[in-house]
Amino acid sequence: MESAVAPTNALTLAQVAASGILLGGVYALLAGGLNLIFGVMRVINLAHGELLMLGAYAALGLFVLWGVPPLLALALIMPLLFGLGLLLQRLLVSRVVRQPPLTSLLLMFGVSLLLTGAAQQAFTTNFRSVPYLSGSVDVAGLALSLPRLVAFGVAAVLSAAVYAYLRWSRWGKALRATAQNPDVALMCGIDVDRARLLAFGLGAALAGAAGTLASFIFTIFPEMGGTYMLKGFAVIVLGGLGSFGGAFAGAVLLGLFESFAAYATNAQAAEGVAYVLLFLVLLVKPSGLFGLREG
Repeated sequence: MESAVAPTNALTLAQVAASGILLGGVYALLAGGLNLIFGVMRVINLAHGELLMLGAYAALGLFVLWGVPPLLALALIMPLLFGLGLLLQRLLVSRVVRQPPLTSLLLMFGVSLLLTGAAQQAFTTNFRSVPYLSGSVDVAGLALSLPRLVAFGVAAVLSAAVYAYLRWSRWGKALRATAQNPDVALMCGIDVDRARLLAFGLGAALAGAAGTLASFIFTIFPEMGGTYMLKGFAVIVLGGLGSFGGAFAGAVLLGLFESFAAYATNAQAAEGVAYVLLFLVLLVKPSGLFGLREG
């Protein structure tokens, strides 16, 4: 009897772990963009979750109106959110860079409220989703959700592409130099203002991509940005502030912890249990599991 139960339990735990890992893909894109913006500009973008929400509604609109699948819609939504990010940075955010942190927090909180209110007026408060992909695929005896599997694959590819861009491209190196010390970067001939503009645009594009992927996994509603912002902050705490690679690792860890917490308790309790882990990480290693301690 014991030998029959043990494999079943092991398979169940593997199934829960796989589900958690796949869940981390969307979180990784959101947190990666949030980390990038803060790293380069030292601005906490409290409207980042609302950019994800706009990406989700854009995917829904393209699918309903013209039948564009979300994966193809990424080619339209990411440039659209990139442009919106440039606009926000040029008109608003550039005015609060290097200002007291409370200034930027209040500004972006206002933008968050504005975008949420506009979405409520435009789309109502109904819960919606994109009916794209369904079912599961069998991998080594595990039934993996097809939407989550596809979303994780796309998120991994996008995260790897941005990481490679930041590490090896000319402007990627300029962004990293600006993040380390904007004054020294300016003295070395780097256009710091353009670097900040690019960082905010890239961060917004990643948020739009995360929203597009979330649109066919989770429900869409105007207030969804606040929920995802909490997830983004959680990932940053786990992965380390300023670490783009750490954001992906932290997202997978959060997905795993949420999945196992939901399995052991329930989905509602898992939300609270996950943040107990964050509290413990802040106590033991405030710089995050993969971040660098400043100073």
